[in-house]
Amino acid sequence: MEHEIKKALLQDSEELFGRKIDASSIQFQKTRKDVEGDLTLVVFPFAKLMGSSPVDAGNKIGQYLLKKFEGIEKVEVINGFVNVIFSDDFWVKSLFDVSTFEKFGFERPNSKPLVMVEYASPNTNKPLHLGHLRNIFLGDAVASILKAYGHKIIRTQVINDRGIHICKSMLAWERFAPIKESGERENPNNAGIKGDKLVGKYYVEFDKRMNEEAKAIIQEWEKGQFEDYPIELVNEVVKLINVRKDKDLAGQEAINSKIKELAKNQTPLLRDAKEMLVKWEARDPQVYLLWTTMNGWVYEGFEATYQKMGVAFDKLYYESDTFLLGKDIIIEGLNKGVFFRKEDGSVWIDLRDEGLDEKLVLRSDGTAVYMTQDIGTAVDRYKDYPDLSRIIYTVGNEQDYHFKVLFLILQKMGYDWANQCAHLSYGMVDLPSGKMKSREGTVVDADDLMDEVITKATEMTKERGHLEGMTEAEMKKLYHLIGIGGLKYYLLKVDPKKRMLFNPEESIELNGNTGPFIQYAYARIQSLIAKVGQINESIAIEHIQLNSDEKEIIKILIDFPNVLAEAAQQLSPALIANYSYELVKTYNHFYQNVSVLKESDPMMKRFRIQLSKQVGEVIKNTMQLLGIEVPVRM
Repeated sequence: MEHEIKKALLQDSEELFGRKIDASSIQFQKTRKDVEGDLTLVVFPFAKLMGSSPVDAGNKIGQYLLKKFEGIEKVEVINGFVNVIFSDDFWVKSLFDVSTFEKFGFERPNSKPLVMVEYASPNTNKPLHLGHLRNIFLGDAVASILKAYGHKIIRTQVINDRGIHICKSMLAWERFAPIKESGERENPNNAGIKGDKLVGKYYVEFDKRMNEEAKAIIQEWEKGQFEDYPIELVNEVVKLINVRKDKDLAGQEAINSKIKELAKNQTPLLRDAKEMLVKWEARDPQVYLLWTTMNGWVYEGFEATYQKMGVAFDKLYYESDTFLLGKDIIIEGLNKGVFFRKEDGSVWIDLRDEGLDEKLVLRSDGTAVYMTQDIGTAVDRYKDYPDLSRIIYTVGNEQDYHFKVLFLILQKMGYDWANQCAHLSYGMVDLPSGKMKSREGTVVDADDLMDEVITKATEMTKERGHLEGMTEAEMKKLYHLIGIGGLKYYLLKVDPKKRMLFNPEESIELNGNTGPFIQYAYARIQSLIAKVGQINESIAIEHIQLNSDEKEIIKILIDFPNVLAEAAQQLSPALIANYSYELVKTYNHFYQNVSVLKESDPMMKRFRIQLSKQVGEVIKNTMQLLGIEVPVRM
């Protein structure tokens, strides 16, 4: 109706206001809860045009609307606002209009341009963790929302399968993995450890051993022993040691941290890892075989985790393929003057005129950095999909600067599509104990967390009962969808831009703004419909008198297309999650206060069943947009 009112005001503007008006001057807002009304039109923009007070202008517009639209029962003018009250017939008709759509609110499939959504993008030196879960669930939900909004969608991940971090795990496994009785080094098969977790174990081991070497180096420096170190480094360390004496405790800790980083860069272990990276880029057979073997372990582990999450991808990209293309683009940019080379041979871009800084794009030894790879990957994607309109990178807000630089570089290289690239920046996930750190092994493993919430969902569901007649397989599936559904909803209901604190126990609670609360409402509606059976009789719209809850439910239902559009434009699944919660909360209030099955009026009974059925359909559709299954029994 909002659209129809707007259309009518534009069409009849000369009659009403004495001149043509612009669509932007027509402003609607939700009616305040302390006054009667279903929709509020702001009058102030029109009062000046009409040369009258806001109240007089409102009265004239209100009378016009009453005559123009049968569905408007009355209007109330309060100061500069026209509150429109729709008739019960209008709301009932709106409900049955909604029920004619198989996927109400969804746009026509493939009616909008192709969008690529990148998410997950794991490193092959460690398993997926809690931070990845927010990333993956967010990217997957955004892809589903954009698809429902009419876009063609490509879901993708770029696998970070090369770089110094990979070499750290490789070197640590090669040096520190125990030899089994069979003569083989520890591997996923003989150790019974998931491949990604085994490789992650040696990433942590590398950091532990490197810190031990760094500690020994610092002890030498503290004694003034600087033999065989570059003079520039010696001067920097001596200066830091001298300055430290005059600092307070916090200042001393900051300087100690700087000294530790300098020491790490001098450790034999890190030096060997850097040499291994150079060998890998030169395709050294032994290093390359080790790399393919360990990455193979990780890929198997990732796939098992993705299956448990219920996510999949249409296209995979590997940095080991794209970094070379990135290096070629850097060389091309050097010739164009986009980049410059420093005395040590490293290649940089100067973005100070854009308010940023100088950024490294190739190391002095010729090896690529993350930026090199991302440049190559972006170009490769547009070659693969020439009709691609946009790439959305789902990456934490710690990389905000990185993506500003990436998009600027692509623009300076002359790629027109660079302006369409977008960074879906999201806040980190914290634990009650603080921030997670992969190198220190303090992350919450994704597999372990999913197992935990499924276990808690199992315990909760068994305590509640209602499982009679279900097979063991059906019960196991139910526990899984409640646990994973609760986890997804908990991570998606928060605005992506906000940092969040994670509490796994809250995620599977049956009350409040949780996934299981919404899943249970759907299951209850399915039980209600099953008890009634098929109803073929039509409903006489003019005989239905609505209570406030019924009217509010229909209002929420018909607002879904607007919510979907806003979620797609803002790339925010939180809008869908909280819309679904409001719908369920309102329906539950209705369900507790009126009779459905025991309603004596057959017409009213059929209406309430139809209302319940449509609420169930929208719940199912909104949850599917978030990647969450809903059970018919719970």
